[in-house]
Amino acid sequence: MLVIESWVINDDSPVAVSSAVALEALRSRIDGGQLETWLTSSSGRSLAFVTNTERAMVMLLEEEGDPGEHAVDPGAEGSSDGFVLSNGQGDEYPDGDTVPIHEAFRLVEHIVGTGSWPADARWIVDR
Repeated sequence: MLVIESWVINDDSPVAVSSAVALEALRSRIDGGQLETWLTSSSGRSLAFVTNTERAMVMLLEEEGDPGEHAVDPGAEGSSDGFVLSNGQGDEYPDGDTVPIHEAFRLVEHIVGTGSWPADARWIVDR
């Protein structure tokens, strides 16, 4: 029997969220000014989402300390700022290392729902 891992939003309830609820939570958190969200899976993996409301950094980590892998936008040029972390630090990232917000939502929904990147996603391994 295949068991799909469950995911929780780190600083919310310890109750597992579906992919649809995860997206609702991300949108609500962004509307409330929280631009960084971490989800943790039942297998110990972490999914990070940091946005400036137009683009987002989406990272998938196998365990604590893992450099992980992140979504990329190979055709993007320039960089964007306004990625505010929960500790108040503001970051700037090359646009090639982030994706448009609608794509980031799609990636998070798929990862939370299936445990893996969508087949058509562009991502690189940072390990």
